[in-house]
Amino acid sequence: MSYRVAIYFAPDATSPLWLKAAQWLGRDALTGAEYADDIGGISRAEVLQKSASARRYAFHATIKSPMRLAEGRPEAELAGALAGFAARTAPVAIGRLKLARLDGFLALITAAQPQALTDFAATVVESFEPFRAEVSADDRAKRNAGGRLSARQLELLDRYGYPYVMEQFQFHMTLTDRLTDADGDRFEAALRQHFGALAEAETVLDRLSLYHEPMPGAPFARGTDFILTGSAQ
Repeated sequence: MSYRVAIYFAPDATSPLWLKAAQWLGRDALTGAEYADDIGGISRAEVLQKSASARRYAFHATIKSPMRLAEGRPEAELAGALAGFAARTAPVAIGRLKLARLDGFLALITAAQPQALTDFAATVVESFEPFRAEVSADDRAKRNAGGRLSARQLELLDRYGYPYVMEQFQFHMTLTDRLTDADGDRFEAALRQHFGALAEAETVLDRLSLYHEPMPGAPFARGTDFILTGSAQ
């Protein structure tokens, strides 16, 4: 049984974008393959050091954040609900990607986030809320360490277990941990070299992927993909 599960978007695991991201982070969360070569002019050791959290959570865009399952809601039931949701829900065109800095992190985001994407993410959060166990007081305190969250984000954290949902949602696929300005310049150049045109690719959110954390602190593994094949927006 997984310690936590998450509902993410990740590109097809045979796509160039997924493979480039796995090479950058040093591991493929689906196959378990690891990559040890230096990359983009930066040593593998430094990439690993400065993307440790991104590597652990694996390449993805968070749709419903990592959660413990509620009592009496097994993972198999969640998978069945995801299959049903995917069968009745249409893919979402999210436009062109771009490499950007978010609070010191480097990530792929949408060049202009469409409202349809924000609405889709909100629907997923609401639809799978019955599967989520309540956030512990300790976890809540960690989320708001230093009073970093706004009043609205605290409200969302208490309601949905995560502060960056609904109108606070921003699509992003994280590639580093927080960097200094000097490191940010070097890593951004390396990422642009590594990803090339893929960093500005037109993208469709065509699936939801169920990720698993086998035990506390363990790397997340990519599980089943649920392809969006329906017509409902």
